[in-house]
Amino acid sequence: MTSSTSGTARRGLLKAGAVAAAGAAVLATPGVSRAQTTTLRFQSTWPQRDIFHEFANDYVTRVNTLAGGRLRVELLPAGAVVGAFQLIDAVSAGTLDGGHGVSAYWFGKNKAFSLFGTPPAWFYDANSYLAWFYYGGGEALYNELITDILRVNVVGFQTGPMPTQPLGWFRNRVENAEQMRGMRYRTVGLATDLFNAMGAAVTALPGGEIVPALERGVIDGAEFNNPSSDRVLGFPDVAKNYMLQSYHQNTETFEVLWNKGRFDGLPAELKAVLRVAAEAASADMSWKQQLRYPNDLQAMVTNSGVNVHITPRPILDAQLRAWDGVISNLESDPFFKKVTDSQRDWCRRVSAFYLRNNASSAAAFNHFFARR
Repeated sequence: MTSSTSGTARRGLLKAGAVAAAGAAVLATPGVSRAQTTTLRFQSTWPQRDIFHEFANDYVTRVNTLAGGRLRVELLPAGAVVGAFQLIDAVSAGTLDGGHGVSAYWFGKNKAFSLFGTPPAWFYDANSYLAWFYYGGGEALYNELITDILRVNVVGFQTGPMPTQPLGWFRNRVENAEQMRGMRYRTVGLATDLFNAMGAAVTALPGGEIVPALERGVIDGAEFNNPSSDRVLGFPDVAKNYMLQSYHQNTETFEVLWNKGRFDGLPAELKAVLRVAAEAASADMSWKQQLRYPNDLQAMVTNSGVNVHITPRPILDAQLRAWDGVISNLESDPFFKKVTDSQRDWCRRVSAFYLRNNASSAAAFNHFFARR
């Protein structure tokens, strides 16, 4: 080998060694990712100022944090791409990658949708519903509805247990069930059938459209969900009587939807991030609302002159009787009955346990805090 040939060989070996060393250094450096960031557009069904949109953002924040730069979800408010009631179609078609809403909004596609998040008043609370969904066979039934019956191209998670929703907002206090007859009233999901059975004329409206409808006199009464949402959406500006307690939606949860093709195309660890983030956000929401809802209710009383009433027992009893008829009618559909049978079986066992196991929280509260 000549000296020039030997020098060329040595330079080649040195260059190859440098490249190998550089590659090893990249692989050994913590936090360096060679994967491109996947960006997903995610729209809520809530106005941007609503606490529900904040809850959607809490979920998105967890996804973006846990994904470590490999996945980024961009949150949009209701109406940014499609209206609230069109979200599932937009996600299924791929116009949006995902969205945050409630299953009751897809009630028009199949009434069984409302059983997933807004079922009849037989669950102990919304957390018990989530337990049924994830441990009592509910998720398999939900997937059967989505995949086999409706054939929508989505993957969904249930998340975020909500407390009992109020009967709602009225210009005049509602004191008996007869006053519901002929009332133009806003609600969604199975509650529309319930109030129709009680004689009301029900209109389903997205959250951002309710207060303008009340203000114009298009509707006489309405419920949305909770004091924080109701306050920021402007309910105290158009009605002063706020009636707490109702059986029309004593259990509700949120729904996170993803386009099935986009979801299936993600690596297993990022699919897990989307699911685990929904679980984490669910727990956080249940804690945060305990701070915000009581504070906003008191603020409406103190600053806006809102009168808070407890719904009279005869109205609650009339709701339960109406539920009997609604359930009986809808159980003519075999799949609807399949779901309600599963829910009843869960509630008979689980609710019975907690009702027997837990001492009365009302008695304890009255002992420690009620005026004597």
